[in-house]
Amino acid sequence: MDAVDLQIVRELQADGRLSNQDLADRVRLSPSPCLRRVRRLEEAGLIRGYTAMVDQVAFGLPITVFVRIRLERHTAEAVRLFEQHVALIEHIQDCYLMAGSSDYLLRVVIEDLEAYESLVRDRIHAIPGIASIESSFAYGSVKQSRTYPRPAPGASARRRPLAPELTKWPDQSLG
Repeated sequence: MDAVDLQIVRELQADGRLSNQDLADRVRLSPSPCLRRVRRLEEAGLIRGYTAMVDQVAFGLPITVFVRIRLERHTAEAVRLFEQHVALIEHIQDCYLMAGSSDYLLRVVIEDLEAYESLVRDRIHAIPGIASIESSFAYGSVKQSRTYPRPAPGASARRRPLAPELTKWPDQSLG
């Protein structure tokens, strides 16, 4: 992945509805090579899809809760069961595996406090193997970015290897 690919990714993160012509103009390529690059990034799995950014409050889910989970045991079976259950709960938007005092950090969006209580009592407590649940309610948002920062120079050596199709450009006319 080169600097042009990074620029393409950042432009699409900022506005996934850009036409190929507008994207090509922004990254200073002609439309055909730009589209070929986008398709290669999609095929390699770097661009996984496109989505609409929806206003959480207007959608009816004004409450954001960060939930720290500690498991009783860290066996493969306990972890598998927990992660399977979490994947089925729609209100859990993100689930991160953590280092430190918590095993997982969940980001939950919910309608109101009563709905959150019901979610915890009926769905989260029902997951086997949980030792503790700690909830923190966000009362505002200072920043929500959907565009990743540029990787630091030399960071490519630390990154997950790219798919082979992104390491060489067989058609040098790609720009």
